[in-house]
Amino acid sequence: MAVLPVGTRRRLIKHPLGWVAAGFGAGFSPRAPGTVGSLVALLPWWFFLRHLPPAAYLAVLVAGFAIGVWASHWAIRETKIEDPSLVVWDEYIGMWIALLLLPAGWPWVLAAFVLFRIFDIAKPWPVGWADRRLHGGFGAMLDDALAGLWALGLLQLAAFLLR
Repeated sequence: MAVLPVGTRRRLIKHPLGWVAAGFGAGFSPRAPGTVGSLVALLPWWFFLRHLPPAAYLAVLVAGFAIGVWASHWAIRETKIEDPSLVVWDEYIGMWIALLLLPAGWPWVLAAFVLFRIFDIAKPWPVGWADRRLHGGFGAMLDDALAGLWALGLLQLAAFLLR
């Protein structure tokens, strides 16, 4: 993980797009910012998103993805790093995708978190392909969205089989 110059960190902290890209501060964690971002993403999901009807939830995901592309692109340009570790908004969106239509109960939330982190780190196809081939804000966002889709698919399959 590259250490950012103090001036760059200050610019990111002072700019609204820097705060969005950094997951409202989670990305500034000195250790495991992706994991911290994934954990912090559970808070808005718990208090707000999980109560939305599916169509509104999907609208939030689409808008959040678009805002994330913009914020990530800005942060990448400011840091001059292709995928800076402080950009964790992509973890928010990936987690929220994994949590879509999740059955009730903390075991399911824990499973969503663990599966998303596994797919985000292991990068099975097409997550790894997107990570290697797509760049900029869109590339930073897409690989985590795809990891979220992997987790969502596995969770929904498990929920179906356990009914």
